[in-house]
Amino acid sequence: METGSDSDQLERVFLRLGHAETDEQLQNIISKFLPPVLLKLSSTQEGVRKKVMELLVHLNKRIKSRPKIQLPVETLLVQYQDPAAVSFVTNFTIIYVKMGYPRLPVEKQCELAPTLLTAMEGKPQPQQDSLMHLLIPTLFHMKYPVESSKSASPFNLAEKPKTVQLLLDFMLDVLLMPYGYVLNESQSRQNSSSAQGSSSNSGGGSGIPQPPPGMSFYAAKRVIGDNPWTPEQLEQCKLGIVKFIEAEQVPELEAVLHLVIASSDTRHSVATAADLELKSKQSLIDWNNPAIINKMYKVYLGDIPLKTKEGAVLKPELKRDPVSTRVKLKIVPHLLRSRQAAETFPANIQVVYDGLFGTNTNSKLRTLSLQFVHHICLTCPEIKIKPLGPMLLNGLTKLINEYKEDPKLLSMAYSAVGKLSSRMPHLFTKDIALVQQLFEALCKEEPETRLAIQEALSMMVGAYSTLEGAQRTLMEALVASYLIKPEVQVRQVAVKFASTVFPSDHIPSRYLLLLAAGDPREEVHGEAQRVLRCLPGRSRKESASEQMPSFPEMVYYIQEKASHRMKTPVKYMTGTTVLPFNPAAFGEIVLYLRMCLAHSAGVVPTSQSLADMQDHAPAIGRYIRTLMSGSQVTSSSSTKSGEANPVQIYIGLLQQLLAGVGGLPVMYCLLEAVSVYPEKLATKFVDKTEWIKSLMNSSKEEMRELAALFYSVVVSTVSGNELKSMIEQLIKTTKDNHSPEIQHGSLLALGFTVGRYLAKKKMRIVEQQDLGRNADFLPEQEELIQSATETIGSFLDSTSPLLAIAACTALGEIGRNGPLPIPSEGSGFSKLHLVESLLNRIPSSKETNKMKERAIQTLGYFPVGDGDFPHQKLLLQGLMDSVEAKQIELQFTIGEAITSAAIGTSSVAARDAWLVTEEEYTPLAGAKVNDVVPWVLDVILNKHIISPNPHVRQAACIWLLSLVRKLSTHKEVKSHLKEIQSAFVSILSENDELSQDVASKGLGLVYELGNEQDQQELVSTLVETLMTGKRVKHEVSGETVVFQGGTLGKTPDGQGLSTYKELCSLASDLSQPDLVYKFMNLANHHAMWNSRKGAAFGFNVIATRAGEQLAPFLPQLVPRLYRYQFDPNLGIRQAMTSIWNALVTDKSTVDKYLKEILEDLVKNLTSNMWRIRESSCLALNDLLRGRPLDDIIDKLPDIWETLFRVQDDIKESVRKAAELALKTLSKVCVKMCDPAKGAAGQRTIAVLLPCLLDKGMMSPVTEVRALSINTLVKISKSAGAMLKPHAPKLIPALLESLSVLEPQVLNYLSLRATEQEKAAMDSARLSAAKSSPMMETINMCLQYLDVSVLGELVPRLCELIRSGVGLGTKGGCASVIVSLTTQCPQDLTPYSGKLMSALLSGLMDRNSVIQKSCAFAMGHLVRTSRDSSTEKLLQKLTGWYMEKEEPIYKTSCALTIHAIGRYSPDVLKNHAKEVLPLAFLGMHEIAEEEKSEKEECNLWTEVWQENVPGSFGGIRLYMQELITISQKALQSQSWKMKAQGAIAMASIAKQTSSLVPPYLGMILTALLQGLAGRTWAGKEELLKAIACVVTACSAELEKSVPSQPSTNEILQAVLKECCKENLKYKMTAISCAADVLKATKEDRFSEFSDIVIPLIKKNSLESIGVRTTKNEDENDKEKELQLESLLCAFESLGKAWPRNAETQRCYRQELCKLMCERLKLSTWKVQLGVLQSMNAFFQGLMLLEEEHADPEALAEILLETCKSITYSLENKTYSSVRTEALSVIELLLKKLEESKQWDCLTSECRMLLIESLATMETDNRPELQEKASLLKKTLENLE
Repeated sequence: METGSDSDQLERVFLRLGHAETDEQLQNIISKFLPPVLLKLSSTQEGVRKKVMELLVHLNKRIKSRPKIQLPVETLLVQYQDPAAVSFVTNFTIIYVKMGYPRLPVEKQCELAPTLLTAMEGKPQPQQDSLMHLLIPTLFHMKYPVESSKSASPFNLAEKPKTVQLLLDFMLDVLLMPYGYVLNESQSRQNSSSAQGSSSNSGGGSGIPQPPPGMSFYAAKRVIGDNPWTPEQLEQCKLGIVKFIEAEQVPELEAVLHLVIASSDTRHSVATAADLELKSKQSLIDWNNPAIINKMYKVYLGDIPLKTKEGAVLKPELKRDPVSTRVKLKIVPHLLRSRQAAETFPANIQVVYDGLFGTNTNSKLRTLSLQFVHHICLTCPEIKIKPLGPMLLNGLTKLINEYKEDPKLLSMAYSAVGKLSSRMPHLFTKDIALVQQLFEALCKEEPETRLAIQEALSMMVGAYSTLEGAQRTLMEALVASYLIKPEVQVRQVAVKFASTVFPSDHIPSRYLLLLAAGDPREEVHGEAQRVLRCLPGRSRKESASEQMPSFPEMVYYIQEKASHRMKTPVKYMTGTTVLPFNPAAFGEIVLYLRMCLAHSAGVVPTSQSLADMQDHAPAIGRYIRTLMSGSQVTSSSSTKSGEANPVQIYIGLLQQLLAGVGGLPVMYCLLEAVSVYPEKLATKFVDKTEWIKSLMNSSKEEMRELAALFYSVVVSTVSGNELKSMIEQLIKTTKDNHSPEIQHGSLLALGFTVGRYLAKKKMRIVEQQDLGRNADFLPEQEELIQSATETIGSFLDSTSPLLAIAACTALGEIGRNGPLPIPSEGSGFSKLHLVESLLNRIPSSKETNKMKERAIQTLGYFPVGDGDFPHQKLLLQGLMDSVEAKQIELQFTIGEAITSAAIGTSSVAARDAWLVTEEEYTPLAGAKVNDVVPWVLDVILNKHIISPNPHVRQAACIWLLSLVRKLSTHKEVKSHLKEIQSAFVSILSENDELSQDVASKGLGLVYELGNEQDQQELVSTLVETLMTGKRVKHEVSGETVVFQGGTLGKTPDGQGLSTYKELCSLASDLSQPDLVYKFMNLANHHAMWNSRKGAAFGFNVIATRAGEQLAPFLPQLVPRLYRYQFDPNLGIRQAMTSIWNALVTDKSTVDKYLKEILEDLVKNLTSNMWRIRESSCLALNDLLRGRPLDDIIDKLPDIWETLFRVQDDIKESVRKAAELALKTLSKVCVKMCDPAKGAAGQRTIAVLLPCLLDKGMMSPVTEVRALSINTLVKISKSAGAMLKPHAPKLIPALLESLSVLEPQVLNYLSLRATEQEKAAMDSARLSAAKSSPMMETINMCLQYLDVSVLGELVPRLCELIRSGVGLGTKGGCASVIVSLTTQCPQDLTPYSGKLMSALLSGLMDRNSVIQKSCAFAMGHLVRTSRDSSTEKLLQKLTGWYMEKEEPIYKTSCALTIHAIGRYSPDVLKNHAKEVLPLAFLGMHEIAEEEKSEKEECNLWTEVWQENVPGSFGGIRLYMQELITISQKALQSQSWKMKAQGAIAMASIAKQTSSLVPPYLGMILTALLQGLAGRTWAGKEELLKAIACVVTACSAELEKSVPSQPSTNEILQAVLKECCKENLKYKMTAISCAADVLKATKEDRFSEFSDIVIPLIKKNSLESIGVRTTKNEDENDKEKELQLESLLCAFESLGKAWPRNAETQRCYRQELCKLMCERLKLSTWKVQLGVLQSMNAFFQGLMLLEEEHADPEALAEILLETCKSITYSLENKTYSSVRTEALSVIELLLKKLEESKQWDCLTSECRMLLIESLATMETDNRPELQEKASLLKKTLENLE
């Protein structure tokens, strides 16, 4: 049966479907029946199911052709999710969901989107795919909430991890899908061109079409789905997905990859959106997260078929291809960001190989892949890079070998090789072929690539530094072959290899470098020279590592190579000679051999200068002797037996080079080698004298000098006739030859030879004491020697300076070695003549400096060689007197000369410098002593040191230093230490640096020389002199330069002794005064000491020693020295900086002594000397920079306060320094207050705030205030929540500062401005204050407040509101209160009472802006306050309003209540009974001229209107209260208030139209009570009110009610007021009486007319009468008033005209007459008034009614009227008068018509009227014209 019913139902549905004609009907049927029909599919009956299927087929046809028809998707979805549903039903349901969902309107789709997701769970994969396919397009239209809170999110995905995964996978496929892709089932992978040879399609994939890159066949299929998207739709889908990710619907981690892929989209809308999103997330994404990186790799590489089980399992249609190059280009840059990516093996290598060698790669991808290789080299850790190394290297070498197109890319590949080599040297060490390959490439590649290869090779050098054996030999060969390539870069790198790969004593590589040093290009030879000349370290430790080859081996190696090269074409030809090496290389070889020689001899070659080299000659000499004596075993490398000694080879090479090219160093090396062992080595050159002579003719002066020396050494080995002939020959050449060069060489050679001869003779005398037997020293030879000397002497006066200098030098040489062989005195060339001649040259301005130097030297030598030199003292005196102006160099020379001459024969100058060092020399035993040191000392100390001429003093100081240094052991010097010290001290205060420096160095030396007792005495004298400033007086003679030196310590430039005083006080502070000497040694380092002359004194060594001795005192010294480095005095600063640099070598010293330094600086900030204050500030500024100050937080307030004081220093430079320090301090403190600093930050804030608030912001110094506030603002920004505990102090202080920091001029302007300007200006000031940094800070603090802080903060706030000065502060307080009410309303309740009372005082402020702010605050505050407080407040305000006279109270009431109404309306509603009546009263305030009161009225009105249900309803609602308050107002003492009460009452009466008793009685009684008594300003309002009330409630008044005044009483009172004198008041009273009379219809005309008529008459008299004598203005005013009173009188008469026959009879005639008179002679205004009155009069005239007719009387009145009214009718000027006159006539005619009394209108009257009306027929106003003609007709008709 059931089946039947089912079938029937289905039949019915069929029927209905058939009947459905419109889409709409069809849609209704479907939406109703489709879901139940589908459910029938679960029926067990085959027939029913069949029927259903039929029905569905029918439906489908109709639906498909009607795309507009909607399906019941929502119901279907619910049905689909039903767990009980049969799969058959769900399968069909989803078909209709798929059909219906896209048809839904977009909004509906969005609404159902989440349901699609929920429906997916647990369903079969294809259905899930279909649902997602529906969902994706919707995403584009979804709206996401701005704040991504989980609750608001439309898709609640957090609970559905599986669904999220499915969705993300699907989205990824959608993003990868190319636009316009068609899945072609027939096109199988096999024949797809791109995959021909690739391994990806081996086997199983046979019939499967090629999917798009990055996707599997299955993925492509499901994205295409049943109805594929058009490219535009696909673009929208992709955008939707990006939006979905942007809205953070899925975890960011999961969606990174999607964004990366989307950013590579071919449509820029998608790519841009994704890019932007990626950029904004950039910092949040952790690129080292393995999940992200692995996903990227997976998408990049696709599913690589690995030979594993899983690989095999993957079905072919699920296998993903790698992505397209476009996507790869986007992925790699993100891999470059990631350390993790570099470590992920094997994917990293796969990506590299794919990018470099993949089938679809391009140059951009190659570049990125190379960058990735670089990235791997840089970031991959050791363990992970090990397995990668070989693969990376292979890849790179493959790329380098195969890829040649893009030089940029190649460069990157090469430099990657370099980076790899520095990471993994072991990979490269074995592979020398690679080096060769790169070298080859360097020869052949493009120029732009070369640089990279060069860089790579340079990086690779390190990998080969451990080569051994055959490998090393191979590398040698390699380098040697590349050193001769034409490309300069190749040679450069080869040099690098030669210098780095091999150790420094490796001979072959040194040889290669020597060859490179001859390279023509600077970059090659420069580098080679740098390596070769890199002198072994000074200290022995280093030189152990910096070994050099041994001299013999190196010589043999060079010799071998040289002889080999001579046989090959590489030899070098110059002129006639052939050299094995080019000159540059040969020169370098010789110098290097000399270095090896020195090294082997055990001395450290310190420099390249010849003079320095000569100091080592004696040591080298000893080594050469041992070599020559054969004790040195010949080295292994010399295999040839007959080979010469290495020294011989060395000399041979030197000769060869000298002969071929020459050169000073070579000449020197040869000279040195021969001079140190002349007995053996010089003899070889005897037969070469001609060659030597040719060298003596060289064009270079120094060369000639060296050659002459060489010649003299060679000659000194011969004797007898040979010697004689040689000397004769020299004399001859000297005299006869005319070439100056040759003469010069011969002169020098002659001198040197004679010198050597004399020296030899002296030695022999000592050895043998007998000359007789020696053939060498025969008398004829002596003669020859004398003649030679004289020859030389003859050239002293030569015109050529060259020869004169040579002669001088030669004589010096002779004099140094023995007595001059010339007479002492007498005519001709004698010793005396010679001395004088030379002395004269020193001061002469004609001579060159060189000549002077030589002359001085020569003079110094005479007493050295001749113990009996007769003119010793003359010579010394001459030297000392020869001081000219500044010639410092010369003074050093003179110093040396004086020292030598003073000590005579025992001077070291007598030694042979080649064989003996200064230290080793001892004077010959037999020499005669000629020591005059005592005399010299005496002369210097007592004459020159105290000379008035500063130059002499300086020179004397230098000489004295020379004596002390050179003769330190001399007893004379030792016994005069004190005198010498005081001499030096006197020079200390000289004005020039050098003198000071020399003196300070001298003092140090003196101190070192004394024994202990001496030392103590010396120290105490020195300290006393320095500290007390006693000084030796110079004798003042005529030419003294006074003030040159100035008084002590006060030299013009502030220097003088100050530096030394400081040093001295530094030493005494350490309670070790003797340290002052050490300081002096370290203090100044004049450039002079670096010159050759200065260096001879060896002060560097002394300084180093001093530094070591001072080390123990560092802790005490560091703080002082640190400060001194910033001293404003340049001298002191330099001195102290030198000491600092010498003592403080460790960088961390400052940090170590931070506390001590700080203490010293803070103490000295307030020193009484400005210099110290300034230096402390500058030092502090430097100290605080960039240091963590956690240990000194407690010191900070102290530093701040002290600096604040210094900021107001009397001296500007100190102020500036303080400002600098403060700025730095501020920066540092702000950094310290960061919450990241934790407890330290908290402590910093705690100590800083009080100091900044109390001292800084309250400081009278503007800069200090500004800085404090700036700092506070910055601290509050960085400190955040840490401010909370300090808010109660911070906020009030900042509020005060709002006013303090405002420019004073604003207050001044504000006082002088008008009200309006002031208000505008003040509100601008307030808004400036509110946007100021201080307010910003306050707002920062307010965020963190809570109940714990309010207890302290509120009382301070209240105090500030009451007693604060300044607009900013008060305004600020108000705004803080407003913020508090919003920040913490509950916590504020207990305190709001206090705040209210404080704000009340603010409401009384004279300044309207402050008043407004306080009112505003109050408006907010009542929200949080207790009811009782609010009530009190309102009572207080009402009291003020009612009782206080001053407008300020009224204003503040209005403002406050308005604010409460606006910001806390609920509070106002609760207290409406108190507030609204007041508002009502306030609304009726009588506004005067000023605007402010109008504003108040407006405020009150707003309050009233906002809070009542319409004005009428409001009055009804609060009637009782309104009346009460109005009564109160009426009883007020203030007239204004009374008046206001009256207006309010009137208003009540007007609004309610009728008052019911008892209120009416209350009001009237109150008003009448107010009337009694005298007239006052504003009393008129009472009258107006009475008129109002009576008019409004006349009906009520008729009833008699107890306690309600009767009409009579009211009239009595009012009429009484009409009799008052004051005209203005009187008018109001009259008009009021008239209104009352009119309303009550009472007849009091007799009384009334007695008051009014006289007024009219009086007026008419006056206006006609005499002009008054008052001035015009008053007259005008009075006239005006008169006019008004007239109008008022007439109007009142009209109103008061009673309906009483008796009264009318009495007054009608009189009244009519009165009116007519006025009509004739009045102004238009009066005429108008009269006509209106007339109208009223006739309206009420009983004569015009039938029952009271009296034709005579009426005729009379009418005649009177007609006569006068014609004036008005014919009034041409004022149409209003004409109009009014017309209406009077109209009324008359109407009334006459009604009462049938036409005959009373006499013909005379008619004529008059008709005439007048006729004139009006031409009126310019049509309505009047019409009316007139009508009336005229009426009148004419009567006739």
